[in-house]
Amino acid sequence: MIWTILGIISILLLIIYFRGFGPNPIWGGLTLGIIIGFIIAIISAIRGIGFNWYVIGKVAIIGTLLGFISELLGMLSTKLFKK
Repeated sequence: MIWTILGIISILLLIIYFRGFGPNPIWGGLTLGIIIGFIIAIISAIRGIGFNWYVIGKVAIIGTLLGFISELLGMLSTKLFKK
């Protein structure tokens, strides 16, 4: 249930930051999350546990949310330095 909610939040963030903002940490977090998820899934497949697609999705969601936190911190620092 929690992963469904976090997944919906991540999709909404990706839609909001899709155009007009240029490169941003949200899409970078998604990309890095997918890469790390594939590495974890491949390692688990080699160890005999099996290739798990859910791991890729969960790590991609975490990467997107961490990218959003990074974006918020960037906005906060910009506002603080302007004062």
